Amino acid sequence: MRTPLQTPKEIREQIWRELARASRDRHHAWRTPVLATVGGDGFPNARVVVLREVDVTQQTLCVYTDSRSPKVKDLLCESRAQFVFWSARLKWQLRASVAVSVETAGPAVQTRWQRVSQSASATDYLGPVAPGDDVAESAQDAPPSVDASHYFALLTAQIVEMDWLELNREGHRRASLTASSWRWLAP
Repeated sequence: MRTPLQTPKEIREQIWRELARASRDRHHAWRTPVLATVGGDGFPNARVVVLREVDVTQQTLCVYTDSRSPKVKDLLCESRAQFVFWSARLKWQLRASVAVSVETAGPAVQTRWQRVSQSASATDYLGPVAPGDDVAESAQDAPPSVDASHYFALLTAQIVEMDWLELNREGHRRASLTASSWRWLAP
């Protein structure tokens, strides 16, 4: 049986260990969080994404996507978004409020594209029709990619605040964390 974490420092460190592990472990529950954005119509748009990278020092999360996807359009209009993670093993929910930057060109994109282009996932970023478009539409109507070879984009989410919830038979615990503060909340 796992020893319960007691101090805010222990909990914060374990959250970041779990996030970092999730970016490397395909079987970790936090590998595929829900990312919620605000659409142009003002309604929330939520979808499952794959957590690709975590930078504990910078407190950022990275996701790869097609530059033509609706989430990119949403984030270019409103960079504030939220990730929701759930782990049945930990009995933890983590909501991370973030500010997301979108990169479609440059060294960071090219470095990652070089790795992705060697994998089966490369086809996800090469299709002539944008994600969510009607497949009956002509591929000739697709806009050209930024570098004319792929539609790969990098989403880097800077964590602004995290809301951590632990479900436990002896009593649930909840806290709000920022880079410099910690507050216990009623579950």
